[in-house]
Amino acid sequence: MKFYKKEIAVAVAILGLMVVLMFSAPGYFSRENLTDLFLANAPVMIIALGMTLVILLGEIDISVGSVFAICGVVMGVAARGGSPVAISGMAACVVGAACGALNGALVAYLRVPSIVVTLATMVALRDGLRWQTQGAWIGNLPSGFQWMGTTQSHYTVLTVGLVSLLIVLTALGLRYLRIGRAVFATGSNRAAARIVGIDTQWISFFVFTLAGLLTGLAAMLNSVRFHQIPSNLGLGLEMKVIAAVAVGGAAITGGSGTVLGTVLGVILLGAIGPALTFLGVSAYWEKAIQGGIILGAVAMNVIGNHREKNAADTDPLPN
Repeated sequence: MKFYKKEIAVAVAILGLMVVLMFSAPGYFSRENLTDLFLANAPVMIIALGMTLVILLGEIDISVGSVFAICGVVMGVAARGGSPVAISGMAACVVGAACGALNGALVAYLRVPSIVVTLATMVALRDGLRWQTQGAWIGNLPSGFQWMGTTQSHYTVLTVGLVSLLIVLTALGLRYLRIGRAVFATGSNRAAARIVGIDTQWISFFVFTLAGLLTGLAAMLNSVRFHQIPSNLGLGLEMKVIAAVAVGGAAITGGSGTVLGTVLGVILLGAIGPALTFLGVSAYWEKAIQGGIILGAVAMNVIGNHREKNAADTDPLPN
């Protein structure tokens, strides 16, 4: 149990919020609201899984919002041009993976700091998209585009299954696969990982590419919810995703974190905005509350790391 102290703290916060809503705003738990809440946060959950891998490496990717927008527009343009929804979705995933690969190549092989690389690609992709679309939304989508040609209820079931599968695969991969252990090793001590034979450059490239692929998949799931695709998708998305991973207990410096923590972080931050609405509190407080939660989570993480380090330093040497 001691290994999941951070996750337990987030779970307790979620439980506390749910108890308050149960007595003060029971309408929050209506089927329609919970469905909307899930569909709105499913893309965030998928991108957060990729961001978890990036942060476990000790890196950061602040370009995911711009990549999300690019992928959504690509899917819309492809669908409007006559491509089947499945092919349009695959195009979004390929573009996302390509953007991630670009970031990964610059970080892994040219050794440019990830904050610099992804800041540059964030601005370049966003401004390039704005220039290309002139701010216009992608409309005139085919009739079978929304909900992937099915009903909303069927699409919801499909999305629940897909998100659940991705969560399980990511958790199992990090725990049992060699590449998962290599991600932790690279984030914990890159030099030591190289000494034991881990190709840290390839690991970094792979993780950024996978994160881009997941961002493209999230854009696909988000785009089919609407009749039109805004060209300004994903504004502020990168901060929401990074915040969810940090709140879930992942160390920004790398080498420590869990998929469970990320899932709980997405649930907590995703529930706050609608909860404020149901409680009659101004939505302007959402960002302030999220900021306080993030600051508290990071502070607790830092304090916990210092305590562990001090405890290790003061432990008596074995005889």
